Amino acid sequence: QVQLVESGGGLVQAGGSLRLSCAASGSIFSINAMAWYRQYPGKQRELVATITNGGSTNYADSKKGRFTISRDNAKNTVYLQMNSLKPEDTAVYYCAAFTSSGGYWGQGTQVTVSS
Repeated sequence: QVQLVESGGGLVQAGGSLRLSCAASGSIFSINAMAWYRQYPGKQRELVATITNGGSTNYADSKKGRFTISRDNAKNTVYLQMNSLKPEDTAVYYCAAFTSSGGYWGQGTQVTVSS
């Protein structure tokens, strides 16, 4: 089992920045990759960015350049740095961890960008 706890969401003005954190605990040795997703009300979750154990990253096209995913292995934490935020970035952001036996999700953190 893997437990994920997100933090760092909140209210920010358009053009501002936020850094989300996702702390992993439990069977962290089983994690192959981690990711950030976001979900709009009534919509499916969409991928924002992924990072593998080796540090390789991948971004959804619309997030490239504004969002940066990174990890601190010593703290078992993954981050999502979000810059130049837009009102359309308003969503609940979820952290995910992927293992050979399945995926795990955090509880989500609300990000609200005001215009």
